[in-house]
Amino acid sequence: MTELPIFEPVFAGYIDLRGHQTWSKEWVNNGEPALLLHGGLSATEDWDSHILPSVASDHHVFAYDRTAHGRTGVREGFYHFDFQRDEAIAYIEDVIKGPAHLLGYSDGGIISLLVAIARPDLVKSLVLIGTNYNYDCGLPFNQITELTASEGDRAEFAERSPDPAHVQDEILARALQVWRSEPTMTKGDLNTIECPVLVLTGDDEPFSNHHTVDLYEALPNGRLAMIPGASHYAIKDQTDIATILIKDFFAHPEFPLTRDPNLRTRPVTERS
Repeated sequence: MTELPIFEPVFAGYIDLRGHQTWSKEWVNNGEPALLLHGGLSATEDWDSHILPSVASDHHVFAYDRTAHGRTGVREGFYHFDFQRDEAIAYIEDVIKGPAHLLGYSDGGIISLLVAIARPDLVKSLVLIGTNYNYDCGLPFNQITELTASEGDRAEFAERSPDPAHVQDEILARALQVWRSEPTMTKGDLNTIECPVLVLTGDDEPFSNHHTVDLYEALPNGRLAMIPGASHYAIKDQTDIATILIKDFFAHPEFPLTRDPNLRTRPVTERS
């Protein structure tokens, strides 16, 4: 893999997002706005260097650490996906101030889908990386009794979070609780998303590849890219390939016209 280019933010710091101190980053304005949404129990800085090569040169890129993630502290109601959806909507409305391209990894992809369903006026397109749309997808969380932070995780939490150390255990317990029963989107919900969508996945995800295909086939304007030899961390396992695929998606946002269409000859209501 080639060395990743460095994209320095023009802003990195706390903003007041409707009464909550939220860690936010913004990169130079090179075009239409794009919002990066990191994964669960993660932070913007854990993945921004891997995703930025695909968007920074031709977009105005924004990102933030969600409540109870990274450098943003907890508040009442945190971690449920409806809560995270509403937080994303607030960020788009108050900070970006208009519709954006959403690039979401894992939980960030789930949130992107939920925003597109609830507020299609705020979404130009979606890039979903390692994303499930329903908790019933083969993930093993019902077999896990607890999530435990490693020494490295605890050191990272202490360095980043404004909350005291014991809060990390509360966050882990809440995350496990939520992942056992959320998200609950249906194929019918996905049918309502009309913007262009790239479903980007590794061929060795922790959930069923059939679930990913179902997600793709339920989208009226979707594309599917399954990267061989990649895990749930496809954007890090195969950064060069993922970058090419995402840049091509943005270069050709129009509805795909192929030489021998099959799925795209049938109404989306017949695919679910």
